[in-house]
Amino acid sequence: MKTAVITGGTKGIGYALVNIFAAHGFHVITCSRNKEDLDVLDRTIRTSHPKATLYTMPADLSKKEDIIRFIAFIKNNCAGVDVLINNTGVYTPGQIHNEPDGVLEKMIETNVYSAYHLTRGLIGDMIQRKSGHIFNICSTASITPYVNGGSYCISKYALYGMTKVLREEMKPHNIRVTAVLPGATYTKSWEGTTLPEHRFMKADDVALAIWHTYHLPEGTVVEEILMRPQLGDIS
Repeated sequence: MKTAVITGGTKGIGYALVNIFAAHGFHVITCSRNKEDLDVLDRTIRTSHPKATLYTMPADLSKKEDIIRFIAFIKNNCAGVDVLINNTGVYTPGQIHNEPDGVLEKMIETNVYSAYHLTRGLIGDMIQRKSGHIFNICSTASITPYVNGGSYCISKYALYGMTKVLREEMKPHNIRVTAVLPGATYTKSWEGTTLPEHRFMKADDVALAIWHTYHLPEGTVVEEILMRPQLGDIS
């Protein structure tokens, strides 16, 4: 049975990904900062997909010590990772010239360092097996600067760059690497918006695109999945 590691699996795109991989018989390993959210997820998956195997661990992946613990947890619960989806992320609106001190550091630690360190901790086994697929959840903010994006845009540009470098490094090892760049997706990040829900993409649609991309034949890779609401970006 194959294993998928999906970070930030209790909400939004991460939650949709946990559901689709669990529904198709994967062992799924995920984490979140909130243990109560993980307990709810565990109950939900056990009810909706009783044959699925889900492993959860509370972890704040902006902290390297938590990443190290999570890597050990993963290796204790599976023989090897087939799919790694670096989904953990945080968004704080603001502008470079006036956002509070520390915002950039928090964005980089959560949105970039988490993916960097977790990938480094798990990729050795993929290289040895010459098999695996890594998805990094970037954003349209990785390629389009937004006036109120500030440090978030900086971090997502960095994650996108890291994904492109990793893609080149992993070509000889038969490991596929895909950057996922979703536009406005209806998740907790948009709580309180006055815009109608139909103006956004659904998290399930992003998860479905990732699922189908993973199932392409091994000799083909989708390097980027760029998705936006039909009516375009929301600024």
